[in-house]
Amino acid sequence: MNLAQYKNEFSRNFQLAYPVILGMLGHTMISIVDNIMVGKLGTTELAAVSLGNSLIFIAMSVGIGFSTAITPIVAQADASDNKEEVRSAFHHGLFLCLALGIMLFLIVFVSKPLMYLMHQPEEVINMASPFINWVAFSLIPMVVFQGYKQFADGLSLTKYSMYAVIFSNVIHIFLNYMLIYGIWIFPKLGILGAALGTVISRLSMVAYMHYILSRNETLTMYFQDFSFNQIKKSMLKKITALGLPSSMQMFFEVALFTAAVWLSGSIGKTSQAANQIALSLASMTFMIAMGLSVTAMIRVGNQKGLKDYKYLQTVAKSIFVLALVVEIVFAGLFVLFHQQLPHLFLNMENITDLADNSEVIAIASKLLLVAALFQISDGIQVVVLGALRGLQDVKFPTIITFIAYWIVGFPISFYLGEYTDLKATGIWIGLLAGLSTAALFLCLRFNYLARKLIHNNGQ
Repeated sequence: MNLAQYKNEFSRNFQLAYPVILGMLGHTMISIVDNIMVGKLGTTELAAVSLGNSLIFIAMSVGIGFSTAITPIVAQADASDNKEEVRSAFHHGLFLCLALGIMLFLIVFVSKPLMYLMHQPEEVINMASPFINWVAFSLIPMVVFQGYKQFADGLSLTKYSMYAVIFSNVIHIFLNYMLIYGIWIFPKLGILGAALGTVISRLSMVAYMHYILSRNETLTMYFQDFSFNQIKKSMLKKITALGLPSSMQMFFEVALFTAAVWLSGSIGKTSQAANQIALSLASMTFMIAMGLSVTAMIRVGNQKGLKDYKYLQTVAKSIFVLALVVEIVFAGLFVLFHQQLPHLFLNMENITDLADNSEVIAIASKLLLVAALFQISDGIQVVVLGALRGLQDVKFPTIITFIAYWIVGFPISFYLGEYTDLKATGIWIGLLAGLSTAALFLCLRFNYLARKLIHNNGQ
């Protein structure tokens, strides 16, 4: 494929990707706003939010991963002009997302004792517990929102979720500021205020998403006759067959990063706070790759529906190259500003916490150098996963991600973090190893399937 073909595809990719990227950044901003605002209260508060969000993110990854099954089904049916299939996928997907959201809330709620088993600082656990209760409840509207989002994404209507997330972030920032610090008529609730801000903003997000989608005249047919009588086992099985492995893929990765949080906590609260700062910054750049991953899922799903497998390969490769270029640029920025970026999260004017904060910044600066490398691998693996989901190939990639993250990545993180002087930096070297392994073998998997489709269909 020549450079001109890449350029043409880049334009189409960005049109689909930028609303998704902004929407994903909006999701990340909820935790980043929590970290920045709570970080001003003290190192213990920041570590508590980090610990609490680590449990929440595991559950959220399962919900988001499962919901991605809706997009390729809708994209393929839409390209084939099968409106009944689109409608069925939407209704069944929403039903499953609601059930899953409730289940995830209950699981997180009863899983809080795990924090004691992971040898986390007691003062951090005591502060994190009430925070977890409220943010866990926000998983219900969050996963339901994903059902709406994946449906719209499958129809290439990626801007709707962006509008909803921006709307919810405005509410979240306002409520956080008022409730954390006790501004105006609002009580001063500390990190509990951050939790309440998250709950209310996510409820408003799903309400807004329903409103703007249901008022679109071209989508009216999909919002009629919601009924449990129309729930069919065949579609439930189809979505679950795609959604369960996809949720496991995200679970394996997020659980690895959560393990990094817990390993950092076992080293000390400064390492844990530094880990959260570096992870927050890396998560922002990762959202660019996530947006491109959704684009890959949509466009590959469309071409599968049209059965144009040669162009499918062209589209996918253009997205892979785009992701690689973007992540290399961000890696350079992390290297250039690795000493300045951590200052955004801490109040260095607080004399009481000056020693702890200085140590946090020193550790976080080193972690950002490792993050500069691993985000390249992270970006590639998530974009290729999106293309594989577009092909509805999910089982083999699940095995790849498990081996990469838990057979390769975690043992390295554990050994270097617990038994060497590298400590927190060693933990992140393990993350880099796991992500790089995943990126390599997922690329090989997609290459194999794309060539097989082209060969079998004589293209």
